[in-house]
Amino acid sequence: MNPIPLPVRGTTPETSRTFTPDPARAPDEDLREAVWELGREGEWIVQPVPEPFVEAPTRYGRKKKIPLEHTWHHKSCGQCGHIPGYSTSIFWLNRVLGFDYHDPEDQTSCTAWNYYASATSNQAAQAAVAMRNFAAAYESGYYPIIHCGTSFGHYKEVRHELVHDANLRRQVRDILTRLGRPFVMPEEIVHYSEWLYAVRDRLRERVVHDLSGITATVHPACHYYKLQSGDAIYDPEIYGGQRTAAVTAVVQALGARVADYSTWFDCCGFGFRHILVQRDFTRSFATLRKIEVMKEEANPDVVLTHDTGCVTALDKSQFAARAHGRNVGVPVMSESQLAALALGAHPYRVTQLHWHAVDCRPLLERMGIDHERAWAEFQQDLQQIESGAMPYLTWDKVL
Repeated sequence: MNPIPLPVRGTTPETSRTFTPDPARAPDEDLREAVWELGREGEWIVQPVPEPFVEAPTRYGRKKKIPLEHTWHHKSCGQCGHIPGYSTSIFWLNRVLGFDYHDPEDQTSCTAWNYYASATSNQAAQAAVAMRNFAAAYESGYYPIIHCGTSFGHYKEVRHELVHDANLRRQVRDILTRLGRPFVMPEEIVHYSEWLYAVRDRLRERVVHDLSGITATVHPACHYYKLQSGDAIYDPEIYGGQRTAAVTAVVQALGARVADYSTWFDCCGFGFRHILVQRDFTRSFATLRKIEVMKEEANPDVVLTHDTGCVTALDKSQFAARAHGRNVGVPVMSESQLAALALGAHPYRVTQLHWHAVDCRPLLERMGIDHERAWAEFQQDLQQIESGAMPYLTWDKVL
C-alpha cells in the first residue's frame, strides 16, 4: 500500500477554508435546557455540575461544563477486565492533581454490549440501567464521569429518548421508584477524556519525561463523537475545529507530536457485533485499515485512543496480522496511560502495560523510562503478595 498524500500535516489544516461554530446554526438541539425544564416541572432531579468546572468548546460552539473534581467514576467493564491500567491511570492522575473523586462499588455496567450487538431487552430496561447509575452518583454526592466511550454515547442517547418520550420517562421513573432510587439526570454527560482535556495544562506542568521525540497517531472513538455528536469537545486549535480534540489536545500538551493519517475517521474494527460474531473481520479491519495505514503514513511510536473497545481491537488484533507478515507492531494505549507515564507513573504498578499485547518497551525506552528496573520492582511486589507480606498494591505504594 502506497502512502496517501494528506492535506493536513500535524493538526493544522493546509487550507484557506475556515469553520466558525455558531450555536444558533447547530443542526441538533441543545438538550440541556430541556433537561432543566423537566426538572422545574418535577419530572426528575437535575444534578448540576459541581464547581470548580471548566467550560470547554463543543462542535457547534456551545460550551460544556467539565467538573474538575468531586467526580463519581463510572468504570468500563472492558477496562476493568483486560485493560486495568486504563482506569488506574485515570485515578492516579486525579490523585497527583490533588482532586477529590469517588471510585464506587455500587456501579453496574451499561447495557451497550447487548444494545449494539442486537441482543437488547427493551427500551425501558436500557434506560433504567443508565438512570440507576446516575442515581447512585447523586446519592453519593459526587458527579458522574464516564470512562467508557460506548457507555457515554449510549447514555446520551438515553437522555435524548427520555427528554422526548413522556411515556418512557414514566416507565423508567416507576422502575427507579421500585428500586428505592431517585430519578436523576445530570446537567452534563461527561466523558473522562473531556476531563483530561480540561486539565491538560495542569498535566503539562507536571511532565517529568520528555515526549518531544515521540510521534503519536490518534484514533478518535466512534462512540464518543459520532453518537449525539453535538456535545463532544472540538477545539479550533485542533484541526481547525473539524475533528474532536479530546485526545489530540492532551497529547500535544504533554509534548508529543501528533501525526495525521488518511483513515482517521474509520472505526477501529471493534464494532461490538463484529467482535462477537465476526472476530476475524474485526482483526482484519483493525490491522489493515488502521494500524498498517498509520505505520505507512505516519510511522508512530504509539497509537492513542479513548475507549475500551478501541484499545482492545487495535492492540490485541496485531498478533494475527504479525503471523501473516503484515506491517504491524505499534503499541496501543489510552491517552490517560500516556499522560500517567509522562508524569512519572510506574509502567507496571499503575499503567499496567504488561496487560497489553504489543511490546511497549521500545516506547518506554524512547521516553527515558527504565522498564527493566520497573519490571524488577513489580516482580518484588508480586513476591511480597504471594508470601503474604503485602495483601495487595496500595496507592501509598504507587504514588
